[in-house]
Amino acid sequence: MAAIDDEDGAQLARPSDSRRDPEQLRLRLDAWLKHQQGPNAKVTEVTVPESNGMSSETLLVSAAWDGRDHALVVRVAPQPDSDPVFPHYDLDGQYRLIEHVRAHTDVPLPTLWWSETGSDALGAPFFVMDRVDGRVPPDVMPYNFGSWVSEATDAQRDAMMRESVRVLARIHAVPVPGSGVAAPAEGETALAAHVRRLREFYRWACADRAGSPLIERAFDWVDANLPDASETVLTWGDARIGNIIYRDFAPVAVLDWEMAAAGPRELDVAWMIFLHRFFQDLAELAGMEGLPGFLRREDVVAEYRRQTGYQPADLDFYTAYAALIHAVIMFRIQCRAIHFGQAAQPADPDEMILHRATLEAMLDGTYWGQVK
Repeated sequence: MAAIDDEDGAQLARPSDSRRDPEQLRLRLDAWLKHQQGPNAKVTEVTVPESNGMSSETLLVSAAWDGRDHALVVRVAPQPDSDPVFPHYDLDGQYRLIEHVRAHTDVPLPTLWWSETGSDALGAPFFVMDRVDGRVPPDVMPYNFGSWVSEATDAQRDAMMRESVRVLARIHAVPVPGSGVAAPAEGETALAAHVRRLREFYRWACADRAGSPLIERAFDWVDANLPDASETVLTWGDARIGNIIYRDFAPVAVLDWEMAAAGPRELDVAWMIFLHRFFQDLAELAGMEGLPGFLRREDVVAEYRRQTGYQPADLDFYTAYAALIHAVIMFRIQCRAIHFGQAAQPADPDEMILHRATLEAMLDGTYWGQVK
């Protein structure tokens, strides 16, 4: 997921205590790896990145077994006392989903090694995968504020857009697995189920505190404007370029599957479009040009149609729904900040939504008419 935080906010957003002693982590992982691979296996180094994620924690691990060195990534579920972003974490389900995607497509994915469902080794479940070398578009500061993406040529960014949309097209061709993604209830469309789960998440996030009138208005708008049911595919969920590792502007690893679901293709197409607009609106508010010609709605849609033969529909609805999803996530993250004393509760709960003006304009039907 994407969010903008200052340094303290980024620290706060970590799902568990990332200041745990790396040497203690190394010793515990070393003992665990020896159990997996034998007494000659060893973990030589563990690093906790400063830019750790908001939902699960990432450890960078150097290890060796069978006479070979391995650069690994360990994704660890958050501790319950860390007030996690989401109410439930199924890392083993993510692991199995990645295996499923790998078995049915050539979408670039890290090599998986193990899924540990117990908590004895690190205090929480985790899975282990290979580290992939490359570059990721940054969230903080956003990639359109001055980064390798903004410094690239138009031709390089065009190629990056085409290859990123190709990732969506390939994922959507993967059969929906029988497990690992939430299924609609009997008589419920996949989109209606998606909205229901988002509403349940929001109710959980704002339990025992004032909710957001804007979010509640947006849910009413979604209910009133829900499109007709369309084809259900496997959706990546957090389908944005910040979850892709690139090399020479081509994807070499697709990451972060915790928001995957069965649903319409437009969920992913609109999320990719909206998340760029989120960063672009921030750039323009800061008086910067940003990247107005990158990941434009019309270009993403045209490229998706070229690659799949499918014309995405109802994009005004789906981009507004993407803005609502992001609003709920940001609201939850700010609730955590308030809980840990790193932010004050605003008098207006809608101030907890950084892109409130964008969401309001989308609900009013005025947003896309003002986009350059």
